Amino acid sequence: MRITLVGSRHFGVTTLNMLREHGVSILRVVVADGADRLAATANAAGIDVVVQANPKLVVASEIAPDTDLIITAHSHARIGKDALAAAKLGGIGYHPSLLPRHRGKAAVEWTIKEGDPIAGGTIYHLADRMDAGAIAAQDWCFVKKGETARELWERALAPLGLKLLADVIDYARVHKALPNKVQDEQFATLAPSLS
Repeated sequence: MRITLVGSRHFGVTTLNMLREHGVSILRVVVADGADRLAATANAAGIDVVVQANPKLVVASEIAPDTDLIITAHSHARIGKDALAAAKLGGIGYHPSLLPRHRGKAAVEWTIKEGDPIAGGTIYHLADRMDAGAIAAQDWCFVKKGETARELWERALAPLGLKLLADVIDYARVHKALPNKVQDEQFATLAPSLS
């Protein structure tokens, strides 16, 4: 399995480390900011790093040749149709909610603000609409009383995302395809930014 990883920050680094431990070939890391810690970690590991020309959009020329799968990890850039077409299996991302609930930014914060007793994470197919692609994998966890969004992310949702990504990669290795369950739009909510 040959991967182009698009991401940033701590979750991008932990995803890179999980992928390396999982035995996949990381062909390239794509970042919006060349000073990001993900770029530094990839450079130190001898992995090709490309800085996006447009921080809001990843294009085909930024995807490594012979990529099987694009994975996003804490990226707010849209992956263009041409970029998705450049990868044999397209692309997937992790969203820290039970999609289609809490689409958009600040999903964990909205989970806490709405008082949801259950949270979860979703690996979804990258698509034209933000967080609206088909579901490849999903799992849930309880929210502890009084837990902050950061505590929930660190305790449960970040580790859940890494596990789900590894599960989907394993599935794709065996089946040469990705699981695919269309989101039920009647349950969709959009989590607006809290800033």
